[in-house]
Amino acid sequence: MNELQKQRRVQKFTVGLAGGVVLLVGIIAIPYPGPGWLIVFAGLAILSREFAWAKRALVYGRAKYDDWNTWVARQHWSVKAVTFTLTTIVVVLTIWLVNGYGLLNAWLGLGQDWLQSPLVK
Repeated sequence: MNELQKQRRVQKFTVGLAGGVVLLVGIIAIPYPGPGWLIVFAGLAILSREFAWAKRALVYGRAKYDDWNTWVARQHWSVKAVTFTLTTIVVVLTIWLVNGYGLLNAWLGLGQDWLQSPLVK
């Protein structure tokens, strides 16, 4: 293997690792307020520099994201309210499961045992 091949292999590995980490962070962040989908698309954009499948996934994902937003915008307020409520439930439950409220409970000395995640006990 010559030097150029080694450099290409290192570059592909580095892009794959960096893009994969950014993509994973984005996937975790999707249900939370903030730029979850932007982070996902950034991860796919990084990966698409070296991987054709990532370019296809980026194009497909952006189109579906736009379709979803267009669909939600056309819906009755009650559908929007249900979507918001379900998203809020997912956020609250995951923060509880990863012990976010338990940490606040300990830091603030609230003494509320029910705030502790059942996964930590």
